[in-house]
Amino acid sequence: MLENKQEYPCQVINMSPGGVALIAPIRGEIGERVIAYIDHIGRIEGKIVRKIEGGFALTVDATSRKRDKLASQLTWLANRHILDLPEDRRHERQQPKAPITKLILEDGTEHICQVLDLSLSGAAVKTKVRPKIGKPVKVGKIRARVVRHLEDGLAIEFAAVQDRNMLDENLR
Repeated sequence: MLENKQEYPCQVINMSPGGVALIAPIRGEIGERVIAYIDHIGRIEGKIVRKIEGGFALTVDATSRKRDKLASQLTWLANRHILDLPEDRRHERQQPKAPITKLILEDGTEHICQVLDLSLSGAAVKTKVRPKIGKPVKVGKIRARVVRHLEDGLAIEFAAVQDRNMLDENLR
């Protein structure tokens, strides 16, 4: 997604913890902020640093902790076929149709949050609240628990695997 909020499909052709080269139908402008959702990696943010044939390259804006995590993910992806490793995710990530919903804490307090991505078994949500890891929460109508703190939110595991056809409705 470019600064103008327009979304385009893209394909990674080269990636490191500090940068990524993407093939895309448009090239953007140097210095423009980009948000990309990459399979097996998730959400990355950065700025376009150069145009390449059929796309552009961007630097990844991330904390050192997030870069370390990205390095681990990239290493795993590069070696999983060689080592015959299984997939580490139970379900593919997807984008919600309506990302703004309520995060309901154990004490019943409600907080507006943004679902960054989700699968049938969990979600990443952007929120300022920080319930302890393991604490029960609800995301919309879905019972869940906090499994990890993210840079700008939480990783949530649903109490039960969700029905694909009902997932977006249950987030409301």
